[in-house]
Amino acid sequence: MKVLHTSDWHIGKRLLGRERIGEQREVLREIAALCERERVELVLVAGDVFDTYLPSSEAEDLFYTSVRELAGKDRAVVIISGNHDDHIRLAAATSLSEEFGIYIYGNVSHVPALSAVRKTHPVRAGAHFMEMENEAGERVFLNLLPYPTEARLKEDKNPDESFCDKMRRWIEAGEAENTEKLPSVFVSHLFVAGGKVSEGEREIDLGGARAVPLELLPASDYVALGHLHRKQHLGGRNVFYSGSILQYAFDEANVDRKVMLFDLGKEGVYNLKEVKLTSGKTLVRLAANSVGEAEELLKRYENCFIELTLFLKEPLIPSQIKELKEANEGLISIIPEIKADCALGEFASRKNLSASELFTEYYKSMYSDEPPKDLLELFMEISEARDET
Repeated sequence: MKVLHTSDWHIGKRLLGRERIGEQREVLREIAALCERERVELVLVAGDVFDTYLPSSEAEDLFYTSVRELAGKDRAVVIISGNHDDHIRLAAATSLSEEFGIYIYGNVSHVPALSAVRKTHPVRAGAHFMEMENEAGERVFLNLLPYPTEARLKEDKNPDESFCDKMRRWIEAGEAENTEKLPSVFVSHLFVAGGKVSEGEREIDLGGARAVPLELLPASDYVALGHLHRKQHLGGRNVFYSGSILQYAFDEANVDRKVMLFDLGKEGVYNLKEVKLTSGKTLVRLAANSVGEAEELLKRYENCFIELTLFLKEPLIPSQIKELKEANEGLISIIPEIKADCALGEFASRKNLSASELFTEYYKSMYSDEPPKDLLELFMEISEARDET
C-alpha cells in the first residue's frame, strides 16, 4: 500500500500578523497533486491541522476543501488531533467525512463506519485503531494515538503512574488490536526525547515531564509523528517527524519542508523517500551593521518574509524604519541591538528562550539556585492548561 505522511498544517496560523492562508492553500494543493502523481492510497495526517482551538471560518473552509481534494476518488485520509486542535470540534464532522474516505480521530471513543465503496477503506476499526485494505486486498494496521493527555483521554490523574507508564499503557492497548500481525504504522502527536524543537512551537515537553523515550515507541514498521516542525529521523528504524508544511518561525529559515512517502507490505517498508515541498514563502534571517547595509541586503531577497537584526550605536528613527520597509515589503521584523562599539553577533538576547528557560532564569535571579524539578513541571502544566482554555 502506498502511504503519504504529513503533519502540522497549522491552518490559519499567521506570522507576526501576516496572513498565510494563501500559502497554506497552495502547499495543500501541492500535496494533493503529489498524491495523484504517486498514486498514493493512504494519507496520514499526524495532528495540528489548525493553529487554534477556534479557527476562522476561512481556515475551516480551507481544511474541508483541501482534505476532500486529498481524498480524491478512492484514497483514504486518516487524521489525528494535535495539541493545537480542539479534538472534539475537529472530529465533529466524522459522520459526513467518512463518506468521502476521511477518518478523524480526536481522543473520543468514536468507531468509524466500515464501508467498501472506495478502493482504500477500513475493514476493521475501533476507538484508536484501524485496519485498512486497498483494491489489491493488501491490509495495513494503524495504531492511532492523538495528542495524549489524561484530560483528553477522559482519565483521572494517578500520582502512582508516571507519564511514561501511561504512554506505555496507551500504546500497548492499540498494539494489542493487531491480532493478525499485519504490517503496521503507529501514528501519534507527541514529543520524543532528543527531538529538535523550533521557536514556532509552544513549549511541548513540560520541562521534560512529557518527553517520551524513543524506546517506548512500538516496534511498528513505520512511526508517523507530528508535533515538531523540523522533519527528522529518530533512531535506527523508521521513526519520522514529517515536519510542518510551511516555515512557521524564523529559526526554521534553513529547514526544508517535506512529506514522507513509502510503500508498506508484508516485507515491511520499502521505496521510502522524502519529497520536498516548494509552495509558500521562504523565511530569511538577516543581520547588518547599518541601515544602508541593510537596505542593500534586503533587495537581494524578493518574495520572502524577513527578520532583520540591526547592530547600531544609536536607536532607529521612524524615517529609517520606513526606508527599510520600502526596500522590501517582506520585512516583517526589525530587531535593533543598541550598543557602542558593536560587532555582529555580540549581544545576548532572551527573545529565543523558551517558557521553561525564562522561568528558570527568573527563579535563579530570585533565589540564586535552580528551580526544583517538580516546581518547573507544575509551571509548565499550568502553561499548557492555559493554552488549551
